[in-house]
Amino acid sequence: MMKHCKFLGLFVLTLGMLLPSCRSGYDGVTGASSKAVDLPKLIEKGTSENGESVSLQNKRIGVKGVRILAKTEGVKNVRSLALMRNKLGDEGVEILAESPTFQHVEKLFLWDNQVTADGIKSLVGSTHFNNLTELILMRNQLGDEGVKLLVQSKKMGQVTLLDLGANEVSDTGAIAVANSPHLKNLKRLDLSRNKISPKGIEALLQSKHLSNLEYLDLTANAVNHEQIPALEQKADLPNLKVLIIQ
Repeated sequence: MMKHCKFLGLFVLTLGMLLPSCRSGYDGVTGASSKAVDLPKLIEKGTSENGESVSLQNKRIGVKGVRILAKTEGVKNVRSLALMRNKLGDEGVEILAESPTFQHVEKLFLWDNQVTADGIKSLVGSTHFNNLTELILMRNQLGDEGVKLLVQSKKMGQVTLLDLGANEVSDTGAIAVANSPHLKNLKRLDLSRNKISPKGIEALLQSKHLSNLEYLDLTANAVNHEQIPALEQKADLPNLKVLIIQ
């Protein structure tokens, strides 16, 4: 039986604990621009000793920094790649997608990088990134087209956490998510701050493909308070434990 959580204050306080890998640390002190820093040294500093984790959030490394990162010998075994707020754009994503340096990446965090559907096209068309388990794309410009390209890709088959918040997604994108056969292992899904109406939300809540989904955030979409109780009653996801609609 699904447990509906209506204590928003509690969620606001605990969201960082629920999703530490995608929420915490995104808003740290902004790093210097790529023109003012030694990029190789910055990359070295943000890389774990074993080379399996790279954390460069808020460093504004840009396309120039990504090119250097892709050629850095010490990150060829990277599995967790955190590049939030680095002004990568679609060109930066294309560089990531084309480089064998990132073939082992399992966790990819691209929060707020001005990525559009073109960037997603590069990612899903890559011969790499076949081991993804967590993908954070919040606060980009994917739109429905980008979301459709993403969820129709077999690369999503092992993903357990997907954040598509604040991406200008409407019912079309939400329905594409609901109908994707590649999201069977998804446990956490964030579609907050989009433009999804009750039609799209109902499709998600009754999806036959999201059977393992445990956490669904639909905060700040095109739904009014009067519609929420009826939508909650239509939820038919067997493993859903947390549903946030407001």
